[in-house]
Amino acid sequence: MIIAPSLLAADFTRLGKEAERAAASGADWLHLDVMDGQFVPNISFGPAVVAAVRPHAKNLFFDVHLMCEKPEILLEPFVKAGADQIIVHVELNERVPQLLWKIKSLGIKAALAVNPPTAITAVQPYLDKIDMLLVMTVNPGFGGQSFIHECLPKIQQAEAWRRERKLSYRIEVDGGINNQTAAECARAGADTFVAGTSLFGARSLKTAVKQMRKMVNGSDPGLADLLI
Repeated sequence: MIIAPSLLAADFTRLGKEAERAAASGADWLHLDVMDGQFVPNISFGPAVVAAVRPHAKNLFFDVHLMCEKPEILLEPFVKAGADQIIVHVELNERVPQLLWKIKSLGIKAALAVNPPTAITAVQPYLDKIDMLLVMTVNPGFGGQSFIHECLPKIQQAEAWRRERKLSYRIEVDGGINNQTAAECARAGADTFVAGTSLFGARSLKTAVKQMRKMVNGSDPGLADLLI
């Protein structure tokens, strides 16, 4: 199982220190939400910020989520900045195959995200080409939103396809993830959990990560053995 605090919920006046706090928390990844104000109605940060944060969290896997209208122009800059994985959206339609190919050609992992209004069947053609599928559990653009429970069947379907096709992509969830919703997603088949407010907003990030990990593992008696 992977716990990935989302930097979007960190204190932006001290991002280096916040990254260090995540690195010392027992988390596995750092999730970085990149928004361009076009694909989603918000703007966050670019490659320069990721490059500046990278030395403060050397032990963490950098999971970069591009919520952008033109991700193709950002792939190389984010790889140079320190991305270990880049996520693009299935809603980019016919551009998806080339984007996934380009990400892989840059030597990092490639992942695909699907928004709440989009049918999960949209990702089917790409399942054997990705390292991870991100099922968005809120409409992307802003942190602190409430979890959309209607997304749980998507996670179940993604897990069923993974099992039936003997594939190894991770299933990530992002949006309204706290201890309770993380456990619900784990029961549905998720193994990678992005959480912003519930982790960075906690007094002790280390304790919050530990509690979330315990809740996810406890959601199914055999889950700790099944998750990679």
